[in-house]
Amino acid sequence: MLWLLRHAEAADGAPDDERPLTERGVKHAEATGVALARLGVHLDLCLTSPKLRSVQTAERVCEPLGVEVRIEPALSGEPFDVQELIVGLDDVLLVGHDPSFSMLLHDLTGAQARMKKGGLAGISKGELVVLMRPSELMAIAAAAAVSTG
Repeated sequence: MLWLLRHAEAADGAPDDERPLTERGVKHAEATGVALARLGVHLDLCLTSPKLRSVQTAERVCEPLGVEVRIEPALSGEPFDVQELIVGLDDVLLVGHDPSFSMLLHDLTGAQARMKKGGLAGISKGELVVLMRPSELMAIAAAAAVSTG
């Protein structure tokens, strides 16, 4: 399964590569990790854009999953060859930017969808299996907290 995650909300500013997550972005990224764990998602690896907002998103998402985060310059925002990036991997999470992720989603599945900041798409064999907004991931994480609390 290929998972695409657009980085969570980041602060405005310059330089662009060094914009950190906002407090809201941190909460969304952490909730995404909890939601994926709650859903039983297994990942072999997480590849992330080197931009700070993506790295921070990836680290917070992957912490509850116990998944390695590796920086991948190809995910910096320009179009890239996804097959080349994921060769030999079964279940991988890519964390990056738009418009490249929305274009990739369309190229792989034919879906016409714009990925929101913090949005997550799951693709299996060219089929869009799931597309979730940050609010939906937050709801899954909140339900997980209630059931374990």
